[in-house]
Amino acid sequence: MNLYKRNLLTLLDFSPEEINYLLDLAAELKDAKKRGIKTNVLEGKNIVLLFEKDSTRTRCAFEVAAYDLGMHATYLGPTGSQMGKKESIKDTARVLGRMFDGIEYRGFKQETVECLAKYSGVPTWNGLTEKYHPTQILADLLTIREHKGHLAGIKMAYFGDARYNMGNSLMIGAAKMGMKFAACAPKALWPTEELTNKCKEVAASTGAEIVLTENIEEAIKDADVVVTDVWVSMGEADSVWEERIKMLLPYQVNSALMAKAKEDAIFLHCLPSFHNLETKIGMEVYEKFGLDGLEVTEEVFEGSKSVVFDEAENRLHTIKAVIYATMVR
Repeated sequence: MNLYKRNLLTLLDFSPEEINYLLDLAAELKDAKKRGIKTNVLEGKNIVLLFEKDSTRTRCAFEVAAYDLGMHATYLGPTGSQMGKKESIKDTARVLGRMFDGIEYRGFKQETVECLAKYSGVPTWNGLTEKYHPTQILADLLTIREHKGHLAGIKMAYFGDARYNMGNSLMIGAAKMGMKFAACAPKALWPTEELTNKCKEVAASTGAEIVLTENIEEAIKDADVVVTDVWVSMGEADSVWEERIKMLLPYQVNSALMAKAKEDAIFLHCLPSFHNLETKIGMEVYEKFGLDGLEVTEEVFEGSKSVVFDEAENRLHTIKAVIYATMVR
């Protein structure tokens, strides 16, 4: 499998065989790290991490992955470059491509990461845009495979706002890997018809099933994996909280909902999560709306079915696989 110099902008661009290759490679690199085997095959290479949105997992995973592979990583945060302010994205891409061997972008517009890929001339990886979050989905798929042994035929039920990067990308990943996917949310919060149709076309060739529904019972029935995400994304105004809570509270992942899934179902969340009052935003929401948990309750998040920290760790191993596959000849 040759992915040398490929970009990772969305998993729509990758075949099921290529995704399986990345997952297999991630598992190998994870095992090597656990056994203390060095994988510093990219010594002398440099990558830049271009962040318009802050992150814990994405930044740490890319930095540790780079160091493990023998590379140096330069972090440019939200105020760390002139991109889009005094310098166009196109010009920034051409500058960075002359100095670095790879570019990671995490921010708002999908068009930005596509422009970086087009003009930089080096592998470019999408660490998150408003449309897609491919590195997270690779970690989710690896986590599911570790706990379930396989992906084909596994039913994944997603509850919450399904219009943005996580809902979109989980649907894509499920379609590519022959899984059953149910997005459960008010119809106004479903993925676009265009993307849904694309995923259904993929599903026709992989044996996957794609369902968008407002019916909670339909979505949770026989679910092997239950997934949710925050109800208000980074960059959205605080004023949307009240409306979003009214729309999505019935779709909260709680013990009653998990009890309707398969007995051995697992719970995933890309993090961060508002499941208690130990965050500033969590406390603000509690004081205003009286809720001590939002998209998921504390009982589920800390319960035996939760594998969110396995999932978080796997960001490192799948990102390392992406860098390795696209930069090693």
